[in-house]
Amino acid sequence: MRFEKIAKDPESSARCGLLYTDHGVVETPIFMPVGTVGSVKAVYHRDLKEDIKAQIILGNTYHLYLRPGLEVIRRAGGLHKFISWDRPILTDSGGYQVFSLAENRKLTEEGCIFRSHIDGSKHMFSPEGVVDIQRIIGADIIMALDECPPGDSDHKYAKKSLTLTQKWLERGIAHFDSTEPLYGYSQAFFPIIQGCVYPDLRAEAAEHAVSLKRDGYAIGGLSVGEPAEVMYQMLEVLDPLLPEDKPRYLMGVGTPANILEAIDRGIDMFDCVMPTRNARNGMLFTSRGMINIRNRKWADDFSPIDADGTSFVDNTYSKAYLRHLFVSGEILGAQIASEHNLAFYLKLVKDARAHIKTGDFKRWKSSIVKSLETKL
Repeated sequence: MRFEKIAKDPESSARCGLLYTDHGVVETPIFMPVGTVGSVKAVYHRDLKEDIKAQIILGNTYHLYLRPGLEVIRRAGGLHKFISWDRPILTDSGGYQVFSLAENRKLTEEGCIFRSHIDGSKHMFSPEGVVDIQRIIGADIIMALDECPPGDSDHKYAKKSLTLTQKWLERGIAHFDSTEPLYGYSQAFFPIIQGCVYPDLRAEAAEHAVSLKRDGYAIGGLSVGEPAEVMYQMLEVLDPLLPEDKPRYLMGVGTPANILEAIDRGIDMFDCVMPTRNARNGMLFTSRGMINIRNRKWADDFSPIDADGTSFVDNTYSKAYLRHLFVSGEILGAQIASEHNLAFYLKLVKDARAHIKTGDFKRWKSSIVKSLETKL
């Protein structure tokens, strides 16, 4: 994998680039729709490619490991072939999902013992094991096993957690470097930088990860309950410490405003379940703000979902029709809303790329970011 930076905004740390993988080139900044179990909920792959313009999607190691299981994925020839997706895929190591189990897991130096949320069966994730699992899944970009401490962790716990993550990272890298991809194309291995909300720990984590010379770097443990301004402060700490010639991936973030603020602070890659999860609950993102399509006020509004035309569905379906589908319990409503929100996110980062190239990203971002958070 190779990253080429092609432009930088003169008034911020925003940059745009090209991420070269064996399954295609990804333009950054980029948003990655979340396909946790090998599907982006309620969205056809055809629409992901042709209408939403997704360049890369995300899968999750924890969920794919449990179901359909590694043997099925291996026999299919890897996740790309199993789900019929010929563009890049990134997989999270499953660490966040395992650690969110709380009462059903136990941390050790060796790894993490946990029980399946599906049937209660007992399993073990080790730094080496998640590399092997992600080799079988076959994603283009894979993650190290880490512990994601809660956003309100005290410094002592955050330090202990980071030490464990760093030990696991070194083991994971050693194993990754001693093994080979299984399906004839290359894979990149990203460390995950933790450290909670403490600048000294974030800096320590970044310096340790950078010393291991990887193809890119992920930032985890943010947007887990801390105020947004604290998240932005952590990104400002990390910006000068991470290599300019490597991609930076902020995990699990976030709202449209979060994404623009993070791009401002040098982030290249994003994923989040918010656009599809919110869509299934009737919450739509538009250029003028957020819409709860279930509200009575939209019942006879025959205007497009987003008057500024940010997604392919805007000139096809009205707010009134979409509200009718939701209050009627029609599945099509969730599908249209999901495709709209994803298209909105992908259009947003496309516009960000354009403004970085023209050198006015900072001014453009400042002019729209408040509107994006408005509730209509």
